[in-house]
Amino acid sequence: MEKKAKIAWLYVIAALFIAVGLFLVVKKNTYLFFALPVVLGVLLLYIFSLDKVLLLTAFAVPLSVNLKALEAGLAISLPAEPLLMGILVLFVAKMLYDGHLDRRVTHHPIAIVIYCMFAWMAVTTITSEMPVVSLKFILSRLWFVVPAFFLCTVLFKNPKNIHWFIWLYISALCIVCVYTIIHHAQFGFDGDSAHWVMTPFYNDHTAYGAALAIYLILALTYVFLPGVKKSRRLIIIGVVVLLSLALTLSNCRAAWISMIAALGVLICVLLHIKFRWVAAAIILLVGLFFAFQNQIIDALEKNNQDASGDLVENIQSITNISTDASNLERINRWQSAFRLFNERPIFGWGPGTYQFVYAPYQMSKEKTIISTNAGDGGNAHSEYFGPLAEQGIVGSLLVVVLVVVTVYCGLKTYSRCKNKKAKVLVLGATLAFISYFVHGFLNNFLDTDKLAIPVWSLAALITAIDVYYADKEEFEEIKE
Repeated sequence: MEKKAKIAWLYVIAALFIAVGLFLVVKKNTYLFFALPVVLGVLLLYIFSLDKVLLLTAFAVPLSVNLKALEAGLAISLPAEPLLMGILVLFVAKMLYDGHLDRRVTHHPIAIVIYCMFAWMAVTTITSEMPVVSLKFILSRLWFVVPAFFLCTVLFKNPKNIHWFIWLYISALCIVCVYTIIHHAQFGFDGDSAHWVMTPFYNDHTAYGAALAIYLILALTYVFLPGVKKSRRLIIIGVVVLLSLALTLSNCRAAWISMIAALGVLICVLLHIKFRWVAAAIILLVGLFFAFQNQIIDALEKNNQDASGDLVENIQSITNISTDASNLERINRWQSAFRLFNERPIFGWGPGTYQFVYAPYQMSKEKTIISTNAGDGGNAHSEYFGPLAEQGIVGSLLVVVLVVVTVYCGLKTYSRCKNKKAKVLVLGATLAFISYFVHGFLNNFLDTDKLAIPVWSLAALITAIDVYYADKEEFEEIKE
């Protein structure tokens, strides 16, 4: 009788749900009620299986759509950011309840750099030109970093979760690639349409290209990962072909450069060239650039090849700083960032404020057809120069320290790893991380879920392998 009663209640509840749903559709013309089971399902995952929410977020990020609430001055990416906010709230509650997180993670060099970055953000928020904007910036950065770095490091104690997290993002990204290529084909694959055919999933081709570069490197990593079945390897090769095609059609020159840089580091690793020699070579090149910058700029100004739909012409246009509007607009934003920095070199103007304050710092001779007098065109187009204007010299140096420490930890872990799977994965993650921060010279996306989740999860992967697997012969779940 008890079993029959439960079945009867199930039918009654289902009938009520359908009746209320139909009433709302017919009378109120709304379908939102039918989302209730999905919402309840996600809430249950938060309570009983937070790791599944993290994996769900990995799949949701590439498919999320950005909605702007201009009246409130806010923008939110649905459904990814609400999922990340929920994870952050639960994490804080857990820390207040038992305060436990693996000390090997919390005391890891990468984690320490992250603490320093947030501490300096807090300081520069106090001195900010727009404290409310800066506070919103810190909160949004928290709900990216906490789930994607601290919780993912714990999630990655199980190697299966590493594979799931990476491939759920790649699966969703492949859906976006197919959509974008089909959409692009309707415009004859011309260069202009390549800038926006990935909307509404990515706001432009540069963010899309940055994500493609990261996950193309990770997909290639799996091609060479030991122990992968032949049938799966063939599927992975198919994914590599799709991502390569999408990256080529994206017309994102910064992403192409980032892939070349990652390849250069890979060659150095395979040739066993020490990290200090690579770092010294980079410092030397930067020094030579500043020593001969006038001669270099004169040479670059002779290039008048603009970006186009032709691949060769696009490559040639990378160094065009005389007529290419995209390149010139970057220079305009960078020059504005330097002027903002010169006025407030220590504390900057406050996290997240660049886009609201740079307008008066543009010069007429540097403006392009893309520039606006109101200065509402977005950010500084650099992960290094943006913090320089917003958080002063310390903010910019902390980004450099983050890159150096993470790459150093990645390469050091690669050399220490005893297991080949862990070795290949940490190298792939390090190269993907490098690709983003090379791209970061020309664009910045760490204030968006589309790139923040991949980048911080790469740092988490490097940390997890360093802490849990580097000294072990086996690459299997850590149970403590």
